Amino acid sequence: MKLQVKEDRCSGCNVCRVVCTLENFSTVQPSQALLKIKGLFPDPGKYEIAYCNQCGVCAGECPEEAIKEVNSEYDIDYDLCTQCLICVDSCPFDVMVVLESGYPAKCTGCGKCVELCPRDAVLADQG
Repeated sequence: MKLQVKEDRCSGCNVCRVVCTLENFSTVQPSQALLKIKGLFPDPGKYEIAYCNQCGVCAGECPEEAIKEVNSEYDIDYDLCTQCLICVDSCPFDVMVVLESGYPAKCTGCGKCVELCPRDAVLADQG
């Protein structure tokens, strides 16, 4: 699922980040979430939401071709991944993370953030 955001609706509550880690990693560890919320201080109440827009830069940079487009989303094939992390460094939106295992991770398109955002700041892209 591709995402879109309405940053003016975001309260910075981080529900999206909590549910992301629960869904993808079975833990509550917002620092490992596959989307980021950044407070735009000193502007109180303003937030920037960074997320994978499936641009494919990571796939283009992967020397092992371990990131492939499947149904309009880029997925990591961990059997091919060598943990070089070039994909993480090349992500123009800084939304890929390095897991405790040393492997990179990116949005899986699960949609839990869309489903549970209390202010509809994270939405499914309809176009």
